[in-house]
Amino acid sequence: MKQLQKIFLQGLVTFLPIALTIYIIYAGISIVDSLLGDSLRHVLPMYIPGLGFLLTILLIFLLGFILNNLIAAGVFHKLEYRLLKVPYIKAIYGPLRDLMNLFSKDGGHGMRTVVLVDMGESGIRALGLVTREHFKDVPAIDANAGDRVAVYIPMSYGLGGFTLMVPRSKITPLDMPIEKAMSLAITGWVKADKNDED
Repeated sequence: MKQLQKIFLQGLVTFLPIALTIYIIYAGISIVDSLLGDSLRHVLPMYIPGLGFLLTILLIFLLGFILNNLIAAGVFHKLEYRLLKVPYIKAIYGPLRDLMNLFSKDGGHGMRTVVLVDMGESGIRALGLVTREHFKDVPAIDANAGDRVAVYIPMSYGLGGFTLMVPRSKITPLDMPIEKAMSLAITGWVKADKNDED
């Protein structure tokens, strides 16, 4: 009986990550496909599954290409500035834009450095990601920040976390990719593969 349990658990541990990965990819493609696909179904006499996905990807590339033009980028930033003055749009669009910028490496805005945060005399340290080093756009914080940086501490087994204002003297930068740090934090530092040396 124990042997059967061991075989089943081994199969389950192998099957679940593969099945969930395939499901998440499929769900993501289906969601993106439906963005334009639903409209195309009403216009085209015959809809080919996946056409909405391909057109959405092309639209994203086209938008990126247009925004690389200085004039178009300037127009977009003026439009964005006006959008952020509208209360309900500001409440939705602003945080979404900031979240996307958080993971962006462009322009030095996002998470740049993986650090260990000294949590006090106990000797406990937490893995964190520096999200901000300056607070000039938030005067109330800037006036009281001193020599502090904002450090995001991700929580295990979820996408949540919290941000701390930490003195620079209490952080130790690590030579580690942000993706690896997030992977470690989200999985509670569980090492999935004995041969994993990353």
